[in-house]
Amino acid sequence: MAPVTVVAGHYGVGKTNFSLNLALDAAAAGFQVTLADMDVVNPYFRSSEYRGLLDAAGVRLIAPVFGGAGTALDVPSLTGELSVAVEEAYRSDGRSIVIVDAGGDDVGATALARFAPAIAAGPYALLYVVNAFRNLTQEPADAVAVLREIEVKSRLAATAVVGNSHLQGDTVWQHIAESVPFAQAVAAMAGLPLACVTAPEATIQRENAGSCARENGVEVYPVKVYVRPPWAD
Repeated sequence: MAPVTVVAGHYGVGKTNFSLNLALDAAAAGFQVTLADMDVVNPYFRSSEYRGLLDAAGVRLIAPVFGGAGTALDVPSLTGELSVAVEEAYRSDGRSIVIVDAGGDDVGATALARFAPAIAAGPYALLYVVNAFRNLTQEPADAVAVLREIEVKSRLAATAVVGNSHLQGDTVWQHIAESVPFAQAVAAMAGLPLACVTAPEATIQRENAGSCARENGVEVYPVKVYVRPPWAD
């Protein structure tokens, strides 16, 4: 992983769940991990809602101060803390990692612009997450258009695409396999590498696909599903 990894994408593609998995896996591998919740637009499905899980794993959480869970009252207290964490990561010789869970679309990415100089000062990664089953970006060209808006607003350039296609608890391995060409098309159209596609661990275990490290030549990253809509409980 890069010392600083920004996770961006369209609303509802699963950025937060992917960010949580990256942070927890990196901590388990022995890195000092900071996860920055930068979603100041959507009050739901935020990294901040999983503070207990992150604390237990030794992951430091940086988040804007809200009036309470499920509210959208933002007190902009994030700037200095995130900038310091980014600078520390670049000085740590690979021991520290900062993962930024960005808000959705160009609106959410706008909040990143103030941190762009600090992030761009080192070898960062910006992973653009796509979901083939997300209604508003089911065509590769639509997904690339959202990416270009994010790049303009954040003042950062994407470095790779991540396929994170799923249908919540109804996801089967066939859905993962069918989504790979979409992710490949987005990456090719954007001129970026496809870093991986994700697959829920439960799907892999249920269908005995645990030995399947690649799908159609693409690396498969098994993820735990931490973020669930309230109606799934």
